[in-house]
Parts: sequence; C-alpha cells; structure tokens
Amino acid sequence: MTRLTGRALRVTIFIGENDVWHHKPLYTEIVHRAHRAGLAGASVFHGIEGFGASSLIHTTRLLSLSDDLPVAVVIVDDEIRIRAFLPQLDELVAEGLVILDDCEVIRYVGRSEERAK
Repeated sequence: MTRLTGRALRVTIFIGENDVWHHKPLYTEIVHRAHRAGLAGASVFHGIEGFGASSLIHTTRLLSLSDDLPVAVVIVDDEIRIRAFLPQLDELVAEGLVILDDCEVIRYVGRSEERAK
C-alpha cells in the first residue's frame, strides 16, 4: 500500500459527465489510469451545477434540459508521481480544466489498516 504524508500535489480535472474515451466515461479512464500508474488514490465527484469555457450552465434543477453535468476527478500523491501522470491527462482531456494545488496530507489510511487498530 502506498504511504503518503506531508507535502503533496492535488490534481483536479473538471470535465463533463458525458465526456468519453473510446466509448466509456472519461472519468473512468482517468481513474483506471491513475490506479495503473500506482497513484495514491482518485475520487470522482458529480457536480449539480456549473459552467466552463463554453459559458453554458449545466444544472440538475427541475425543468432543466442539461444532461452533461460537471464532474471533478481529484487525485492526490507526491509531486513526482503527479507530474509523471500529467502527460496522460494531456492525452485524455480534450475539453475541460486541469489544475494543480499544493496540499498537505495529514492522514492517509486504508480500511484494512484502520480496522487493525
């Protein structure tokens, strides 16, 4: 299991839920590639409203016709691993936003480790 504490980088990828890579959701491809790359973890968050470079507002509100809600994929690991992963995001993300943030990992424990305490 990957150990991660202290200074790290967080990469957040903002895309649409309907974005695809070879006929499957783009967010799924990003998560699976992050897993294969041995990154510490990745999570996908489904947005309820937002807009991006197109300036079109996408929302879940009643009577809305939007079916391409925002999705954020968040990955945290040490800087070397995250920067090594960025070329894959360049390949995958044709439309969207990719940002990097410095962060500090306070606790990173898997379920099996947590139960052993």
